[in-house]
Amino acid sequence: MNWFPSLSVFLSGALLAAHAVAGSPTGAVVKRCGWFSNPTPANAWLLDREAEWTIAVQGGAQAEGDWPTFKPSQWVSTNRSYGYGCACMDVVADAEKREISEIKSARAQNPGYADEIVR
Repeated sequence: MNWFPSLSVFLSGALLAAHAVAGSPTGAVVKRCGWFSNPTPANAWLLDREAEWTIAVQGGAQAEGDWPTFKPSQWVSTNRSYGYGCACMDVVADAEKREISEIKSARAQNPGYADEIVR
């Protein structure tokens, strides 16, 4: 029985799946666009088409760099000044942990932009 072709197909699939999860090499700057959520002090996430990325957790890890600045028309307030809006960010992230460690740049986007890119 020749199992080599089946094994190579399996390994190729496994490598592609691993690359899809990893997304990019550790330390690489990638652009992520989606819903930026800041529901309470020192807590923030970005939800894009791949995952929900942790930016900050109160009492825990906080990504280096500045969060996006939103105009009132770009921000949905859910808890006083806290809420969510659409943003694009150039970040360094750990794809396995789904954590952003550094924000190189961040730009608020008009509402509806995330609906187009998160699908």
